[in-house]
Amino acid sequence: MSIALRPMSRRDLAAVLVLEGALFGAEAWTEGMLSAEIAGMRSGRYYLVAEDESQVVGYAGLLAAGGGQADVLTMAVAQDRWGEGIGAALLGELIAEAARRGCRDVFLEVRVDNDRAQSLYRRHGFTEVGLRRGYYQPSGTDALVMRRAVASEPGPSGTGATPKARKRGGRRWAPSQNAEGTR
Repeated sequence: MSIALRPMSRRDLAAVLVLEGALFGAEAWTEGMLSAEIAGMRSGRYYLVAEDESQVVGYAGLLAAGGGQADVLTMAVAQDRWGEGIGAALLGELIAEAARRGCRDVFLEVRVDNDRAQSLYRRHGFTEVGLRRGYYQPSGTDALVMRRAVASEPGPSGTGATPKARKRGGRRWAPSQNAEGTR
């Protein structure tokens, strides 16, 4: 098995909506919300999908609009693919993108009852920094706020400056960790 991570496009919308509904039920993002997010990719948003043999098996999104901070907006892996390391790969790519964009910190919210995702985030250096009461709607479930510091990638001269150019296209990935994540 070989998973490809690549930027999300409009052609992925239907598959992402299916996963979104299956994983998040009443709290799933709508087609309009996801369309707006994809349309905003030029304004600081970064979305990618994990694909296995042309099938979307996971996706994730990041907002890094400036100010040295990035926010993981969403992350999900098809339930039948949990435990294959797809979530870890998606999260790693979001953190790498935050570094490429010069961010110092990455924040995220995760449901207080989602121990699996919290464990993934902790393994990747996130620590709990707060609580948002009633954050997830319509359930009213609380969200933990987590943060991770990001080391910038070395620039071309080894100065620690973040390169301006971003990688395009997909990245091949082979599972090596037993982790996945969801919102």
